[in-house]
Amino acid sequence: MMSSTPSGSTTPQEYFRLILLTVVSGAFQAAGYVLDDRPSQHGAGLFRFIRAFPEGLWGVIEYQLLAYVDTEWSSGAPSRFRVTLIRTDQANPSARSTHPRYVRRELSALVVDDFGVAILPSASHWWTYRDVTELGKGLAESGHLVVGYGMPWLSGELTPPTQQP
Repeated sequence: MMSSTPSGSTTPQEYFRLILLTVVSGAFQAAGYVLDDRPSQHGAGLFRFIRAFPEGLWGVIEYQLLAYVDTEWSSGAPSRFRVTLIRTDQANPSARSTHPRYVRRELSALVVDDFGVAILPSASHWWTYRDVTELGKGLAESGHLVVGYGMPWLSGELTPPTQQP
């Protein structure tokens, strides 16, 4: 699968990061999200865009990559990624806890289950790809859903109908 990377020394994770930044970083940066610079996490296929909100709250857009390289055991297996949204749900944690509480939601579950938009095959969707064209299309689709549903949900501006009072 990833044998068509730009150079033989580029890892699948570095390649994914390059295409991820090419496709989504402009829109994410414009909305105040910055890629967390953690090379060890990137090497493991974890990429987090983080934004601080007023009152000490913050949101995270997390891309998790499972990269498959053609071998005799995995020949033809597509690589895949999913998107998870994470936000703090309170500005000041209780006196008993020194850590804020977090709300985690898979982007696909937020869109399909919470908002009832059947744009993805399932609420547990992983985007799969075998080449740069499929990767670009998957990142563009997920990026559109992050901008349309994920970012407003992270900031508290958009609440699913099932969670409205």
